[in-house]
Amino acid sequence: MKKIIHNLKHKISHINIGHFKNIMKKYGLPFLIIFIIWEVVEDIIFPIIFYYLGMNYNSFFLGLIPVSWILCLHPIAVPIIWWLYCFVFRKEYEKPDIH
Repeated sequence: MKKIIHNLKHKISHINIGHFKNIMKKYGLPFLIIFIIWEVVEDIIFPIIFYYLGMNYNSFFLGLIPVSWILCLHPIAVPIIWWLYCFVFRKEYEKPDIH
């Protein structure tokens, strides 16, 4: 239970204007956009997909809706997307630290 509360506090701490300003100062606007889009995907798009799959295919997917809100994937996904962005546009940026 403590782990779930910790993960929820961690997610909520990212929804802060000061946090976004710090990210933008350190890594620039492209990283901020990638970070925000991933949070939208993780917190809105995944639950919608799981709801659709749960209602149409298997009710197991309905159980994954709260998991998508609790599980924090941005420490894995955002650096991978950032690397792809840097690879495609051939830009050198600092390695992001999401922790």
